[in-house]
Amino acid sequence: MKELIKEADIIKRVRELGKKINDDYKDKDLVLVGVLKGAFVFLSDLLRHVDVPVVVDFLSISSYNGTESSGVVRLTHDLSLNIENRDVVIVEDVVDTGRTLQYIIDNLKTRKPRSLAVCTLLNKKEHRVVDVSLDYVGFTIPGVFVVGYGLDYRNQYRNLRYVGVLNGR
Repeated sequence: MKELIKEADIIKRVRELGKKINDDYKDKDLVLVGVLKGAFVFLSDLLRHVDVPVVVDFLSISSYNGTESSGVVRLTHDLSLNIENRDVVIVEDVVDTGRTLQYIIDNLKTRKPRSLAVCTLLNKKEHRVVDVSLDYVGFTIPGVFVVGYGLDYRNQYRNLRYVGVLNGR
C-alpha cells in the first residue's frame, strides 16, 4: 500500500473545511447530506468542526463495479428529511467522473432546497466526463483508485487513517 495522503494532512484539511462551512453558513438552516458508504468517516470528522446548527442525513448511491465506474447510477437509500427551503451541502468521499454527483445534484434540486453546495474530500479531475461544480475540496488527486479514510475496495480498508493506493491498482 502506498500512502497518498497522510493522516495529519487529512485532519488539518478537514478542520479548514469545517471552518469555511461555519463562515459560509452562519444564520442558515444547514443540512449536511452524506453519501454512503464512502463519505461516512469524512462526514463524521467534518461534523465535529462545524459549529453552526446543523442536521445530518444520508443517501446511498451505487455506480461502481469493483474499481471501475459502471456509468449507471442508482439511488439505493433516500433521505429521510425534507430539504425544501433549506441550505444543503452534499458531502462526498471522491468525485471522479462526475456522473454520480450530477445525479445527486439533479435529484436534490427537484426537492427545492434554498441552496445546494458540494463538499468532497477527494477530487479526481483526470476522469471527469460531467462538469460539476465543487464548493469545498479537500485534496485534488491523480486518477488512481484509492482506499482508506472511509473508502474501500471490496468492503475492506475503510478503517485506514490515511488515503492510500493499493499496489497494482
